[in-house]
Amino acid sequence: MITSDPRHIPVLGREAVEALQPSDGGIYVDATFGAGGYSRAILSTPGTRIIGIDRDRTAIAGGFALVDSSQGRLTLVQDRFSHLADVCAAQGEALVDGVVMDVGVSSMQIDQAERGFSFRFDGPLDMRMSQDGPTAADVVAIASEANLANIIYIFGEERYSRVVAKAIVAARKEAPILTTQQLVAIVSKVVWAKPGEIHPATRTFQALRIFVNEELDELHLALAAAERVLKPGGRLAVVSFHSLEDRIVKNFMVERSKTGGGSRHHPEISQSAPRFSLINKRPIIAGGDEISANPRARSAKLRVAERTDAPARDAGPLPGWPSLVDVMKGG
Repeated sequence: MITSDPRHIPVLGREAVEALQPSDGGIYVDATFGAGGYSRAILSTPGTRIIGIDRDRTAIAGGFALVDSSQGRLTLVQDRFSHLADVCAAQGEALVDGVVMDVGVSSMQIDQAERGFSFRFDGPLDMRMSQDGPTAADVVAIASEANLANIIYIFGEERYSRVVAKAIVAARKEAPILTTQQLVAIVSKVVWAKPGEIHPATRTFQALRIFVNEELDELHLALAAAERVLKPGGRLAVVSFHSLEDRIVKNFMVERSKTGGGSRHHPEISQSAPRFSLINKRPIIAGGDEISANPRARSAKLRVAERTDAPARDAGPLPGWPSLVDVMKGG
């Protein structure tokens, strides 16, 4: 029997799962398994099967009980969601009926001080979702002032990014920056917030988290992977929480739903059939009750698109923002 789990009810979870239109015999990908909120809701439709993916081994371990109660209908895989097409193929499911994604860090990760995601708790400056590779402390220690400023500006949309980067470089000359509260203290000295505004360190922490986990690159690749695995009529539902993520999702769905190719100036160019049709041209947002129960829902946006029968395209080049590999090599 599949029961509800009070640990984590995903934001816009009901709307996202309803958008997938789960049906008996359908195969679905929960690309960001987390605490299993989407999977649990999909499994409530008899006969559905799910491939759940999460790069965080803690989330995978936490899902074992749901696997046991699913009677073989849920398979969990620890991997990046950008690899979802390969994961599906490895499970013998080259095509699926729906893909759901909840982009960004989970509330469970934020609430674990030892993971270093939150400026509210003192803990190691880690921020890694998969718990391997460079930490946020490594980036802060190695990246040049120019790269730090670019990272904080691009991924955190922090207008004081240069001032913050300069303060970090000055501070690390005095002592290694190893904890969240060390970084909070540094940023809070140069960025001030008026009453009612977000915490001064919010944007810097967001930037480092996105950069360390290559979140926007992952999203870019995951959307294209979803296009490859969805059957005609299969649906893609994506919940995002800030403008950087939502812009990528919106641009992908809008661009892939257009008919590309020829024009009156170049009629010889063949028309390209749309890969998706938009289900909602405007994003679905949380209602007042959900926002009251979970303030994080205030910024959430759900976008949904349905796959056509046109052949999938490749992901295309990644945007030219700072690369984790390059920054860790060259400072």
